[in-house]
Amino acid sequence: MAWLQSLLEAQPILTLFLVISLGYAVGEISIAGFSLGVGAVLFVGLFIGILAPEAAPPGILSSVGLILFFYGIGIQYGKPFISGLSSPAFRRQIIIAFLSIIGAGVVFALAISRFQIPVDVGAGLFAGALVNTATLESVVSKVGNELPVVGYGVAYPFGVFAPIFCIYAAMLLLRPKVTPPPLQGLRVAELLVTHSGVVGKRLSEVISQLPAEIQVVAVRQNGRNFLPRGTLRLSAGDELMIEGDGEPLQQARRLIGEETPIDMFQDRHDLDELEVYVSKTSVIGRKLGTLKLAEMGCAVVSVTRGDSIFYPQPGLTLEAGDRVRVVAEQEQFETIRNFFGNSARSTAEVSYLALGIGMVLGVLFGLIPFPLPGLGTFSFGAAGGAMIVSLILGWRQHTGALTWTMPPSANLTLRNFGLTLFLAVAGLRSAEQFVTTVQETGFLLVGIGMAITLSTALLTIGLGYWLLRIPFDALLGVIAGVTGNPAILAYASKAVPTQQPELGYAIVFPLSTMIKIIVVQIVLALFT
Repeated sequence: MAWLQSLLEAQPILTLFLVISLGYAVGEISIAGFSLGVGAVLFVGLFIGILAPEAAPPGILSSVGLILFFYGIGIQYGKPFISGLSSPAFRRQIIIAFLSIIGAGVVFALAISRFQIPVDVGAGLFAGALVNTATLESVVSKVGNELPVVGYGVAYPFGVFAPIFCIYAAMLLLRPKVTPPPLQGLRVAELLVTHSGVVGKRLSEVISQLPAEIQVVAVRQNGRNFLPRGTLRLSAGDELMIEGDGEPLQQARRLIGEETPIDMFQDRHDLDELEVYVSKTSVIGRKLGTLKLAEMGCAVVSVTRGDSIFYPQPGLTLEAGDRVRVVAEQEQFETIRNFFGNSARSTAEVSYLALGIGMVLGVLFGLIPFPLPGLGTFSFGAAGGAMIVSLILGWRQHTGALTWTMPPSANLTLRNFGLTLFLAVAGLRSAEQFVTTVQETGFLLVGIGMAITLSTALLTIGLGYWLLRIPFDALLGVIAGVTGNPAILAYASKAVPTQQPELGYAIVFPLSTMIKIIVVQIVLALFT
């Protein structure tokens, strides 16, 4: 094994990618339905770090990975986060986070008092058990030594594993029913105008009687296809192509007439369908209603974003990578493509200018010291600052010529890369310290770290599920946000078929970070 240790320590880049590949392989292993997912990268890193203690890459790589992950989360969920600040659901989630972290602080304080643990090490245990580097940074800055790092290294591995196991156990015992959000199955139907109530009326009058979810796409009259014009009078035998789903379609049939086989686009000499990608900066961030597409001779049928299909409401804001389906004359197709950009390549690209500026602003914000009356100051650290700033930028979406948002596929790639890099480097770098501390102190510190983590995770589940009745998928996001590690979020997101864990994480994490920093500063002040 000496040759393997020598190879790994001589080639840290090789070691890093070995940890990543083996971590993902181990993460795919499922035992009784339980798998670690991307969290396995951390544990493989710990194992290889024990085999080859000198193989750890520079710690700055871990920080870069964490910043990338938090920045991507903030950009994607900034708009729903800011919009949801005043909602009752948000307040419930913050109450849970506050009470759970206070509970962890009580366990932390009792452990220091009962077992006579140095407060510096205990503060590191608190930060590691709740896997929060911003808290660790604030503690090290406060005490002026590296002892908190020892406690952090001991508590950190279980701080990741315990919440994942709690989520798995909760799903096994509670068997919650989490229904995936239904895709908006828009369906095109062609209706024959037969009912006397609409014959002779202007199209605008008929549209005003249709459900809001119904979109009139085109009209066929006297053998010709037209874009919908409000002044057009309907005659018996005309055909309307409409789009909608479910009950709204039934209501449209009852108002207009029977459904016929779709044959309007059998004759495409005057109107045809086209799908274009949104990639032009002048369109990204604009509302559909402000684009004046009717003047261009086209009507929007639907907007597809990721796996979701949206009705073309005037207030719908376009994002990079959206796919817009329109109906127009073929002569207008090139104009429409140029207007939207229509670059498929852009769906996997990001603006590195916007990314760089956003991350610089985030890191700078993380350096700002905020006063705690009577207790000194605290800062959010680079990762926490990046997330807070990116939430604001994701809400703003664009500033002048700068577009802060990213195509969903590019954002996901950025986040996953950052998360993987962080976990691999963190595992490699904390392995030796973990072994040394356990050898010196036995398992006392490990046990205290476990108690802090478990009390937080179980209190969050108990308060959220039974007391405040938060939907289980949203509760998983709260657990991940309170306990802190991105690997926990990755496991929670994989456990349920919705995006609620990520949204809950984005809502809870920034505020829970602030609460953790304040709690640990208070305990430090009480015991020093």
